Amino acid sequence: MTGTIILGSGMAAWGATDRLLAEGITPRLFDKNPFPGGHTATFENNGFLFDDGPHISFTSVERMQQVFSDAVDGQYEILRADVDNWYQGHWVVHPAIANLHGLPTELVARIIEDFVDVSAKPTPDHFANYYDWLLTAYGQTFADNFPSAYGRKYHTVDPTLMNTSWLGPRLYRADLGEILRGALAPSPGKQHYVDTFRYPKRNGFAEYLKAFHAGTELHLGHEAVAIDPEQSTVRFGNGTIERYDCLISSVPLPELIKMLPAPPDVVDAAGRLSCSQCVVVNFGIDRDDLSPCHWRYVYDEDIRSVRMSFPHMFSSSTVPPGHGAVQVEVYYSDKYKPLDHRPEEEIEPVRRELIAMGILREDDTYLVEEARYIPYANVIFDLDAGPCTEIVHGYLADIGIEYCGRYGDWAYIWTDESYMSGERAVERSLAGR
Repeated sequence: MTGTIILGSGMAAWGATDRLLAEGITPRLFDKNPFPGGHTATFENNGFLFDDGPHISFTSVERMQQVFSDAVDGQYEILRADVDNWYQGHWVVHPAIANLHGLPTELVARIIEDFVDVSAKPTPDHFANYYDWLLTAYGQTFADNFPSAYGRKYHTVDPTLMNTSWLGPRLYRADLGEILRGALAPSPGKQHYVDTFRYPKRNGFAEYLKAFHAGTELHLGHEAVAIDPEQSTVRFGNGTIERYDCLISSVPLPELIKMLPAPPDVVDAAGRLSCSQCVVVNFGIDRDDLSPCHWRYVYDEDIRSVRMSFPHMFSSSTVPPGHGAVQVEVYYSDKYKPLDHRPEEEIEPVRRELIAMGILREDDTYLVEEARYIPYANVIFDLDAGPCTEIVHGYLADIGIEYCGRYGDWAYIWTDESYMSGERAVERSLAGR
């Protein structure tokens, strides 16, 4: 494995590199971008720092906490997550199911009635799809008005067309007592799957990777365009050809298969894998009283904004003194909701939505107003995802290419899980040798 190549330089590549170095193996990293880190990147604009979509670390794995702490010499913030939701003119503490107070009485009554009804029924051993799970967990009224509506915006697909393999702790299941107390009076909420989180004190989330990038052989501007598994070579768009003994890839599976002489069934399976695209709209404002929460979800389907986060609340170093910032996510997908306009065209509609919700003001001074396009955002766990991923992974195993990261595993994994995914890729490679 002396000639080990890693495609990518993000969190998974970091985990893979650390594991290889522990074995005395020094890999070479190649990234198509002119900047390192993949999604773990931070961009500066007029004194404001914006991550490539909202990034935080909330791992409960002590080993990973130490890895991240060491990477920034212990210089990070520990913050208690404050989260809420916008629903038809109401700000609702998260999770909404346990904080119904203040919503229309008839809606609250129907939610409780439905919840009591489904709670009296036995839980099925199998769910046909995500919507089936939502009906069992919450009842139809809450399912239709909240997670189903949000899911169509975030995943770009109807919940009847999604599987449930990705759920994990992401949706909170309250009991009847919590729902009743949260309906009768305001409650503190605080039942998000993220309780506290960590964020670097300076330079944005990309600071976690700074030492890793400085200490490795990293080649930027190298986009892999063809892989020959028989000759064990990678050809890059700039004409460079590199030979490998071991190849570890965090490239999205559909893109990786395009580089390979894959058989028709694998090509077909990769083509049916779906991922959302995201337009992040960033505003830098001359005041910092934009929100009481670190991030906020938007359920209304007639509002394009899906989720918003406030970088200055993660670390004051992300903005000039006395200023604030908001990053808004808007989602599309080639398969279910194609983006048919320039990303910049999202700026003004999103601004109007934030003004209508009381976050921005008509007289605000904007020091930053930009839109960034993210071609791979979230894996869409539609009904094709499971069987198609299995086919692609089986082919890669057959030709000795290891995969890792969110888009290599084709999984809904977070920062620490991406790092550990890189470690697992190396473990598989070591075991095979």
